[in-house]
Amino acid sequence: MHNLSTVIKFEIVRTLKKKSFWLMALGFPLMIGAIFGIIFLSNKATNDAAEQLVKQQFSIEITDNSKLIKPELIAAINASTAATKQQGIEDVKQGRVDGYIYYPANIVTQPIEVYGQDVGLFENNRYESVAKDLLLQSVEASVSPETKTVIAGEAKSSITTFRNGEAYDTVAQMILPGVFLVLFYLLISFFGSQMLTSTTEEKENRVIEMILTTIEARTLIIGKIISLILLAFFQGALIVVPALLGYLLFHEQLNIPALDLSNLPVDWARIGTGAAIFAAGLVMFTGLLVLIGASVPTAKEAGQFFGMIMMLIFGPLYAFSLFLSAPDSPFVRFLSLFPLTAPIPLLLRNAIGNLHPWEIAVAIPVMIITATIILILAVRVFRYGALEYTRKVSLREMFTRKG
Repeated sequence: MHNLSTVIKFEIVRTLKKKSFWLMALGFPLMIGAIFGIIFLSNKATNDAAEQLVKQQFSIEITDNSKLIKPELIAAINASTAATKQQGIEDVKQGRVDGYIYYPANIVTQPIEVYGQDVGLFENNRYESVAKDLLLQSVEASVSPETKTVIAGEAKSSITTFRNGEAYDTVAQMILPGVFLVLFYLLISFFGSQMLTSTTEEKENRVIEMILTTIEARTLIIGKIISLILLAFFQGALIVVPALLGYLLFHEQLNIPALDLSNLPVDWARIGTGAAIFAAGLVMFTGLLVLIGASVPTAKEAGQFFGMIMMLIFGPLYAFSLFLSAPDSPFVRFLSLFPLTAPIPLLLRNAIGNLHPWEIAVAIPVMIITATIILILAVRVFRYGALEYTRKVSLREMFTRKG
């Protein structure tokens, strides 16, 4: 194992020199930045257009059979009254006015009818906006502020929940433990392909024979896994840091709610549990991806298995509602304790707070044991499959060989 540091350094430096790594690592933050930029510019342009639309002056006629519209509001917008609906529509057709609004006697069963001169898809909304604003302001003027607040659904409420006699904010308690769930998804999703193909490059380049003459297979595999995990964290930082900077600098422009991170509750037990699940799950899946890559002759064939790994990771999310409503159901317990599906259910339930201590005591050791077995298999598969350039490694042949 004295060459382990050399393998780790070589793998990290080699990967960092690849343009594809930087393209993948920086592509996501740049894409997110571009999306936020487009959203910001689009919202700004829309708001500017809406403000200009409000300032526009246009002639309008109104027929109010509902008796709800206040005459002083009609006068305030310099609108005139049409005696009949037919007259108002005809005035619009002949170009005598820009728009006409007809309020029926019963607005519950009949729609408000709006007619206007075509001034473009966006600006045509000005007629309907005036019709609705007039009705809203007229009705609001006849009710108390309290009634208006209730009808508008703007009545405020607060809820305080307790756990073990102490105030307990469920959402706030989820944030710090939930970071490990988000980080796990990011690392596997954006670096899983590199993990899968890391052991096939030397095969395809036909340099594996020379490497194995100086480095043991075990040292090479463990070095690759350690370097992949370090690179995954590096790439995760390249994704998270720009996102945090973007949030801190532009959350007001993008209308993203501000978060007071200083008041987040810190539950060290759940944070420690999340860290342990994250570490065991990451090593286990990294080893599994390396194992698959070691058993096939080419990166193309290795890529065919990536979808299966993603199913193990994303599949449990389809039972998300069960994790909330029925955490003690047999199906949820199975997903939480079966090692290849356990990381996501365990991280999610740990964030929610419905993971039992006995489940933690069972699941984490099971994942560690599984990760160890996978690493041993990866070393053995690589040892006997490194020189197989044209076929997959036969498990029967591998286990029947000695040494």
